[in-house]
Amino acid sequence: MSINSELLEILVCPKCKGEVRLTPDEAGLSCEACRLLYEIRDEIPIMLIDEAKPLA
Repeated sequence: MSINSELLEILVCPKCKGEVRLTPDEAGLSCEACRLLYEIRDEIPIMLIDEAKPLA
């Protein structure tokens, strides 16, 4: 599963508007500033704060 690189360039964290990065396993997008993980389901990033999981 891969996310479109153009989409990845324009996505930001909905909470802090900071940069998000693709996780090494490409299962989600992480925001280091907020320490949140936004999952990618069926090749669609779920960019909802309520759905985000805290980074370990």
